[in-house]
Amino acid sequence: MRMKSSILYVVAALLASGSLTIADLASAGGKKEKAEMAAAAKVTIDQAAKVATEKTGGKVIEAELEKKHGKIIWEVKTIDADGKIMEMHIDADSGMAIESKGKK
Repeated sequence: MRMKSSILYVVAALLASGSLTIADLASAGGKKEKAEMAAAAKVTIDQAAKVATEKTGGKVIEAELEKKHGKIIWEVKTIDADGKIMEMHIDADSGMAIESKGKK
């Protein structure tokens, strides 16, 4: 029991000092979920990036696996020569582009 209270004290002190955030604690659980999604994805990050660059003509600036509508997708953001950012959703199972939207 003393060990648990010591750990709680350390976590509370780190949170209070700003060295640790709630987001840090949440992301620890998210890493396992991301690893599971990566293992289940048939399409690699490189393949998803290729689809996005072919569709938008831009350069990849960010890519991550997400779960949307019960499917694992690659969310790939690209930027073109004019500075327009596009976000594409690539099905991580088939490699098909399923959605795209522009951002300013």
